[in-house]
Amino acid sequence: KHLLSLLSTTPGEISDLLNLADQLKYENKHGIAHQRLKGQTLGMIFQKSSTRTRVSFETGMYQLGGQAFFQTATPDRRGEPIQDTARVLSRYIDGIMIRTFEQSEVEALAKYGSIPIINGLTDFCHPCQVLADLMTVREHKGHLDGL
Repeated sequence: KHLLSLLSTTPGEISDLLNLADQLKYENKHGIAHQRLKGQTLGMIFQKSSTRTRVSFETGMYQLGGQAFFQTATPDRRGEPIQDTARVLSRYIDGIMIRTFEQSEVEALAKYGSIPIINGLTDFCHPCQVLADLMTVREHKGHLDGL
């Protein structure tokens, strides 16, 4: 499933994501090995630079048994239509995280590709950061009720 924004995500889905994140964080902290993404590859496309996003996704993929690769140019900057990029990458990798300016680029990858797309940041929204913030609030308050 794609993570393009949180607008189409239900409170139950957000809770499920946070519960899974809590479980994985607990397992990692206590040395419990989990290879949920063994053999999986995440392609990361960056039009906007980032240190934390790149490191967190690469580290997460490694901790879950997968691997990630980094690409700096977005499809349109190389003269390749995003539809072609989505179709080609869907043949080689298992998911794409993209950090770009236009929300339409993220949505085009999801429309034309056949693999999950994660919005790593656009000028419209930053769903991964919101989820991380919600996780932090829940860790400190014990719940998200009343937000």
